[in-house]
Amino acid sequence: MGPSFVALFFDAVASVCLSSCVTGSKQKLRKLGLSFFLFGLINNVLYVIILSAALDLVPPSTPKGIIAFCNIFPALLAKLGWPYILKGRIRYTQRILGCCLLSFIGMLVVALYESLYARLLGISLASFSSGLGELTFLQLSTTYSPPSVGGHSVGYFASGTGAAGLVGAFLWWEVRGLGVRLGVGISSVLPFVLPITYFFLLPRPGAFVDSTSSGSYTPLPVDDPDVPAVEVTEGDTLLGQPPKVPVFLSPQDKWRLVKPMLFKYMLPLFCVYTFEYTINQGVAPTLLYPVPSPERYGLISKIIHSIRDYYPLWQLVYQSTVFISRSSISLGLAPLPAKLLSMPAIVQFVILIVLAFESAVGFFPEDHEGSSIALVFILISIEGICGGLAYVNVFYRINQERPDPSTVVDMERVKQECEFKIGSLGFSDSSGILLASLLAVPTEIQLCRVQLARGKMLCKGL
Repeated sequence: MGPSFVALFFDAVASVCLSSCVTGSKQKLRKLGLSFFLFGLINNVLYVIILSAALDLVPPSTPKGIIAFCNIFPALLAKLGWPYILKGRIRYTQRILGCCLLSFIGMLVVALYESLYARLLGISLASFSSGLGELTFLQLSTTYSPPSVGGHSVGYFASGTGAAGLVGAFLWWEVRGLGVRLGVGISSVLPFVLPITYFFLLPRPGAFVDSTSSGSYTPLPVDDPDVPAVEVTEGDTLLGQPPKVPVFLSPQDKWRLVKPMLFKYMLPLFCVYTFEYTINQGVAPTLLYPVPSPERYGLISKIIHSIRDYYPLWQLVYQSTVFISRSSISLGLAPLPAKLLSMPAIVQFVILIVLAFESAVGFFPEDHEGSSIALVFILISIEGICGGLAYVNVFYRINQERPDPSTVVDMERVKQECEFKIGSLGFSDSSGILLASLLAVPTEIQLCRVQLARGKMLCKGL
């Protein structure tokens, strides 16, 4: 009986320890997911606030496209310059603190100065910080192993960026009554959530390393991604060894890494954002219909009270579906197969053509506005779903492309290659948005002219 009791006792202790380990692992994953969700939310929310506040930030005679340009072009420069031009280790702590301060200063400039040029400068600073921040957090996700943990980080980051569209618009709606100075001034404190989350909530990469997964020697887990791990080889001794040569990727190395991604990842992401933002900025403003009457359309008439309500409605539908689709991986849905990554771009192109035809010619008679509204609602919902799926799945897939650890010779080089690959994709979406902003203006003007030519005068009333 004695040995049996001892065996039962140790089995019970082992079960408790195993249960405790599983609970601790789940808790760390929850903290990791929440951290990256906050990174995505706060990093992108200022971009949305600035776009939502565009009418209040510049004089009525100033084209609002200037706001959009200053809100995207500096971010494009950051995404293009940092991965391709700079080399060596990424100092995540310095980057995150820099992004926080840059966003804070940019928003303060917007809040404190009424000059158009000063506000455009502030918007540009916040945009540059947002672009660099998105790049940094996606690269940070590659420092987490195994790949499933890195994919978990990307999924929640994408979900946070999707939520930023809804949260940013809601925040500006709540604070705009306070005026630009106070409303934007209050928003300027939001970037401080980034370093607070990084230092006090985010688990370190070493927290997810399983020391029992391999029988071979691995370096001790590193708690701070900024601190390099020390690799010891047979030829190393404690005395007389010169320091190792710093590792960095040459332009030839970077081009070698980029080439396989051009058509597999970059082109689909570029096309999705080009079509998506051409719809949002060039076609959606012209999707106008008579105000629904309460007698025929009870529910719709409670939402749309004037023709000016259509564009905010389309944007709300778009932002909501983007948030849902960008959250697909964090909700536990399977990622798209790699061979289907181009499908969202194809669907987006079809939707662009169909909505442009609906705006110019129309599928239904003028007195059937309910059918037209339903069609546009469905198509913009699909547009948002495709856009969100393209974003989260492209970055998830590139995060998962990691070499077999047993074949790795230089861990530092592999780390930098993973960081560069996911960082190099960033300019694809930003350049697509920039191209769309150039296409949107003539598209909107031409569609409005076509509507006027067939006697539909609603766009002229705006």
